Amino acid sequence: MQWETAITHIKNGKELVRGYDLKKLILKKKFSEVIFLVLKGELPNGKETRMIDALFTAAIDHGVGVSSAMTARTVISTGNSLHTALAAGILAMGTLHGSAIEDAAKFFQEYAHTKDVSGLVSGLRKKKMRIPGYGHKILSRDPRSEALFEVAKKTGFYGAHCRFAVAVHKTLASVTSKQLPLNVDGAMAAIISDMGFDWRVAKGFFIIGRVPGLVAHIYEEMMSSNGLRRLEEHEATYSGPRERDF
Repeated sequence: MQWETAITHIKNGKELVRGYDLKKLILKKKFSEVIFLVLKGELPNGKETRMIDALFTAAIDHGVGVSSAMTARTVISTGNSLHTALAAGILAMGTLHGSAIEDAAKFFQEYAHTKDVSGLVSGLRKKKMRIPGYGHKILSRDPRSEALFEVAKKTGFYGAHCRFAVAVHKTLASVTSKQLPLNVDGAMAAIISDMGFDWRVAKGFFIIGRVPGLVAHIYEEMMSSNGLRRLEEHEATYSGPRERDF
């Protein structure tokens, strides 16, 4: 079966990306605009460009302590290549780190029309179902989400999905004792949903935004004198049986 793509066409020494000459894109367009182009099929307008820049900036890094950064730095410390460490960092993203954006976008796009938000949240809690896009290991409120919603309101992308995400957050706050912030995954998911992106591409937004941060961590680790990363015995608690004989 022949491969087919509507993204890029190379012929007679010219490369077209979604129908635009790549040379002209290099000369006249920003990287974020061309990312929007390959994902959406059309170049963004000014407001879409501002919003997508904010989305990628919000995801760029979150410290050395997150799973993806620790994994990437550990892998580069073993003598692997930059791209191997980068791939390892991306593979460390899971339901609890970096992938919640996809689940949240799916949830928002499926339920944003719901009028009885309280009933929806109550029903999901009774089923012991975790609502994606809320909660954080360290933060009781997520300033990244707050900033993203500010930009969304200014650019006109604070729509039905964002309002639904905030309504769910308020409902959760009223029924739980623990502070559950609407986290950056949830905010990004709501905004890209209001921008018309399918939930199945949502995780790509987080990965695109986080890759520069991971590369910076990998390079910093390469330039350090830390050597091989490993836990010392005193840094781990042993919970097995005491020494015993056969």
